[in-house]
Amino acid sequence: MTTGTTGAAEAVRAPARPAAGRAAGAGAKAGPRPRPGLRIIAPVLVFLLVMSVWTVVSELVLAADSRFLLPAPYDVIRVGVLDGANRAEILTALWSTTQIALAGLALAIVVGVLLAVVMSQARWVEHALYPWAVVLQTIPILAVVPMFGFWFGYEFESRVIVCVMVALFPTITNTLFGLKSVEPGLHDLFTLHGATRRQRLLRLQLPAALPAMITGFKISAGMAIIGSIVADFFFRQGEPGIGRMIDVYRQRLATEELLTALMWSSLVGLLLFWCFDLLGDHVDRRRSGRTRGPS
Repeated sequence: MTTGTTGAAEAVRAPARPAAGRAAGAGAKAGPRPRPGLRIIAPVLVFLLVMSVWTVVSELVLAADSRFLLPAPYDVIRVGVLDGANRAEILTALWSTTQIALAGLALAIVVGVLLAVVMSQARWVEHALYPWAVVLQTIPILAVVPMFGFWFGYEFESRVIVCVMVALFPTITNTLFGLKSVEPGLHDLFTLHGATRRQRLLRLQLPAALPAMITGFKISAGMAIIGSIVADFFFRQGEPGIGRMIDVYRQRLATEELLTALMWSSLVGLLLFWCFDLLGDHVDRRRSGRTRGPS
């Protein structure tokens, strides 16, 4: 079976070379690819535009006695970032929230991939489990968070469970889609060479599903941050997270600190997204190299 599987892998790669040539030709006709620096310059320009509009609204549109509702960006930086006490308070809470989000994201990825793999191997398992994954996605998280507190306590474990519940569905659905999107001809080729179900999963389905899986991880990363913040609002025992601090700043009408906390939370989600984006680019480059073969 080892020789047959090796032959199958070589046969799978061989007919992909003309397709790569056609793809390259199509890309050449479509015009030059965008410069890499554009991926940095464009978001920076949008950021500067947003900051400019924000400043104009705060300084010129709002009345002086209403300016606390939307302080200018430099006031937010001065109070929330440059002030050492406020910065330390926010970053400490942010670290607690990030730890919970990372733990929940890791569990969601492991459980989501395993469930998707099981569902991809038997149609009856998919019919039995997938509707419950959809139900899990549609349950109002704010309604069940108090019950998690009753069952599991109000500290780390309950917050992680909330993150898993929020972040699980994107990983399941994207992984399952990737596993089922393999071309039927490739399945026939593996069947022709007598591949076992395990060999088909490890050498065909999982490699083909990697781009879709990473897309699911990107979505789940942002959802895990949201789940961690939501849990912080309700579970007020243990180390305070950024969600609890946001609620405190809301009660104090400390808009500068509140906006700073929101921006730091968004930055963590953005960094996680970029990490998975870099992983996706690495996978795409390796796949493209294998498709083209040695020059």
